Amino acid sequence: MTSPQETLTSNESINELIAERASINHVEVIENVIDSLEQDDSAMVSHTPENGYLWKFKYGSVQVFVQLNGTSDENTITVWSAVLNLPAKDEPKLMRYLLELNCSSTFEARFGIIENRVVVISTRTLAELSPGEVSRLITVVATIADNNDEALQTEFGAT
Repeated sequence: MTSPQETLTSNESINELIAERASINHVEVIENVIDSLEQDDSAMVSHTPENGYLWKFKYGSVQVFVQLNGTSDENTITVWSAVLNLPAKDEPKLMRYLLELNCSSTFEARFGIIENRVVVISTRTLAELSPGEVSRLITVVATIADNNDEALQTEFGAT
């Protein structure tokens, strides 16, 4: 049986966790993650009131983009990196391969197509998003893109 002191301590811990989550500054977290990943002082940021924040940085052989369209729980963070321009050689084979990768090795990210480019992308709302999850999203997209871009370009890139 728990004592009143243990219940109070437990409730205080819960309240502290809730307050900590509410006070997360996603802009600072994103900038810290990018600072730890970016190479060659390549990080750039753009900020406008209507579009939020957009960061770009180099990771290995890819450019990674991070967009934060606001700071409320309903807003989203989107991370993406282009890995192959389209059209490509043997697109049916490419699409099948990308679907197989989506099912087996992309974690929270996925392959998709944006403006005739194959990208690795992940999107998440900010509600209950921890700093560790922000770090994971950015790292997963950057790593999967960097690990696959050269092989995809070699096998499927237009000549």
